[in-house]
Amino acid sequence: MIKNKIFAPLAGLLLLLVAGSLLAESGRTQIHANANLVQPVLPGMQAPGFSVKDVNGNTVSYDPARMEKPVILTFFRGGWCPYCNLHLAELRKSEQALKDMGFDIWFISIDRPEMLYSSLEDSDIGYTIYSDSGLDATRAFGLAFRVDDETVERYLGYDIDLEEASGEEHHVMPAPSTYLIGSDGIIRFQYTNPDYKVRLAPEVLMAAAEAYTADVDARLEREFKKYMESLTPQDQGKEEGNKH
Repeated sequence: MIKNKIFAPLAGLLLLLVAGSLLAESGRTQIHANANLVQPVLPGMQAPGFSVKDVNGNTVSYDPARMEKPVILTFFRGGWCPYCNLHLAELRKSEQALKDMGFDIWFISIDRPEMLYSSLEDSDIGYTIYSDSGLDATRAFGLAFRVDDETVERYLGYDIDLEEASGEEHHVMPAPSTYLIGSDGIIRFQYTNPDYKVRLAPEVLMAAAEAYTADVDARLEREFKKYMESLTPQDQGKEEGNKH
């Protein structure tokens, strides 16, 4: 009887924790009302798996558990967006250096496969660009938001047809974002800005890439290991207990 009284509250707490986790995940992947409400996946988290399409319409699946190289992954709105074109051109400053450091460089937009390159100002840009018109990647990373009807109509006045660009009627875009995903599938750096006019500077991206190759995330662990090696076995046992 006593065991049951103890177990019931514990079981209830466990259910609440599981439900909270599921709600948080559901909240992240939903299509948000505007760019200020997106819930990006954060550094330290496992990158989600996703499927996108290449320029030929073939499905390309990303599995974080089967990565061979670290990846720089950038979400942009589409080739019709002048700020996206400026940012893609700007990132060329760091492209070769990043490749020399061992990174793959991928871009994802909402444009349908046929328009991935043809819609860009520089259609021969040479980047690896994937279509996420189905929103699998954009939602998985917590970046999806719906463009309001007034903005959709205003874009049409500028000859920007979101439905024509994506081949879909969802009027959804990603908050522009850049991720550095380690070869272990863990996100090591993330930059998201709901203001589409503000993008990650190449210099900041390079600094993040250099920090990854230097394994700065493990610096405190390395320092703690050196500290532990300087202690007596008895003091090491006390410190190990304090870690928890």
